[in-house]
Amino acid sequence: MPTADCRLVHHGRIMRCLTYLLLLPETLKKSKKVGKLPGRLPVCYEILTLSLTSKKKQQKEKKMAAELYPAANANNTNLANGTTVADTEKAKEVQVNQASSSSAATTPTTQQNINNNNVDPPSWQCSHPTLRERNALMFNNELMADVHFIVGPLGASQRVPAHKYVLAVGSSVFCAMFYGDLAEEESEIHIPDVEPAAFLILLKYMYSDEIDLEADTVLATLYAAKKYIVPALAKACVTFLETSLEAKNACVLLSQSRLFEEPELTQRCWEVIDAQAELALGSEGFCEIDLQTLEIILRRETLNTKEVVVFEAVMNWATAECKRQCLGPTTRNKREVLGKVLFLVRIPSMSLEEFANGAAQSDILTLEETHNVFLWYTAAKKPKLDFPLTQRTGLAPQKCHRFQSSAYRSNQWRYRGRCDSIQFAVDKRIFIAGLGLYGSSGGKAEYSVKIELKRQGVILAQNLTKFVSDGSSSTFPVWFEHPVQVEQDAFYTVSAVLDGNELSYFGQEGMTEVQCGKVTFQFQCSSDSTNGTGVQGGQIPELVFYA
Repeated sequence: MPTADCRLVHHGRIMRCLTYLLLLPETLKKSKKVGKLPGRLPVCYEILTLSLTSKKKQQKEKKMAAELYPAANANNTNLANGTTVADTEKAKEVQVNQASSSSAATTPTTQQNINNNNVDPPSWQCSHPTLRERNALMFNNELMADVHFIVGPLGASQRVPAHKYVLAVGSSVFCAMFYGDLAEEESEIHIPDVEPAAFLILLKYMYSDEIDLEADTVLATLYAAKKYIVPALAKACVTFLETSLEAKNACVLLSQSRLFEEPELTQRCWEVIDAQAELALGSEGFCEIDLQTLEIILRRETLNTKEVVVFEAVMNWATAECKRQCLGPTTRNKREVLGKVLFLVRIPSMSLEEFANGAAQSDILTLEETHNVFLWYTAAKKPKLDFPLTQRTGLAPQKCHRFQSSAYRSNQWRYRGRCDSIQFAVDKRIFIAGLGLYGSSGGKAEYSVKIELKRQGVILAQNLTKFVSDGSSSTFPVWFEHPVQVEQDAFYTVSAVLDGNELSYFGQEGMTEVQCGKVTFQFQCSSDSTNGTGVQGGQIPELVFYA
């Protein structure tokens, strides 16, 4: 027989003996007669002893036994290391018993681990099945972080861990920073010009696509998004600012929108500043703008306010600027910080009384300037002034008329403290400035009226005023103290309670939808109306607005 075949037969005999030895303890347990077979057991021992004399054969047998019986691999190793056969048999017996009991009562979890070829407890990767979830888990996490940022100014900085790959995928700036020709080799990167909170918002978006914006940090977040060229986050910041835009922050946002080159936000800011100029210029935010933004505002032709309001706002800004420059708020310092901007205030457009009670007594003007302005008001030969002479054009109010005709009857329209009310919605942001109302049908008459604007029961504006009608079917405007911003696609309620001549004109053939320029109005009846006004007829024929 060839040598190779002999080796194969010899190897097969050895493996059969090993198999017998592994199963022998269980056999002994089941049959007491096995112990009376002195001839068979020693032969196996002898064959095993002969086979173990060769180290090379021992390794082969160990490998083959491990492949045939993985669970018994540890015991075979013990054999190879010199453990006695009796010890091995005892260990085998215990293992077989454990295997039989565990196989009889396998839990679902254990079975699942066996099926998955994984007996270890589930890892964090397994508990977060999607890529988005696993990436989100790495946000602000030291695990596998290969770069750290020191964010914020000295003394208020924060150390933030990050992962270069994630940042490079989300930002071309980070990609160049980590993998470009001039890649950063430092393990810590300092970013003193970004607020820590804003940087964390930026990173959270890059790791998880989640955007958490707050009013206090949105401008800083916009700066970070612009700096690292993350346009989606920047757009979300601009949208957030547009929805939160109001008169008190319009000037600050105008300054920032110019800095960030966001034309849409800039336009929205101008809409608010023009329509609600008195509120915007009187806000604390106006005092925080830079000199260049102040100059642009003062050059604005469409500011819808009196010039005395503009002058007072400029004085407040000058006082705040002196404080920022650690200067005393003296007249000289105010003129110095204002420079040529002072001469953009249209002082001659004030009334004489407004000038005498305001600018003339502010000491901001020199005696010569004050003297020349007074002469300009009173003298036939007017001196030359360094201030613009013409009034600002302001905004032209628009009117939405909802009735196609008007009428009067001998027993209508009466007022006895009852409320006339209507609901409306628009498809574009506007500013409601007032209402147009019908007057007396019996000649000239004076009415006192309380007008009100509400949204979901919350009063946004109200005013108690008077108007005089001339006996015609014309409408007569009554104004809120300040124009009120009205958002698109939301219903608002306007109301009027009149007191005066009981008989007046009223509207007929009312329309549920009216197009006024680029704005579409929709009307519906209001539950607040107790005097008969509705969509088809009644009072409140007009809404006066800016758009």
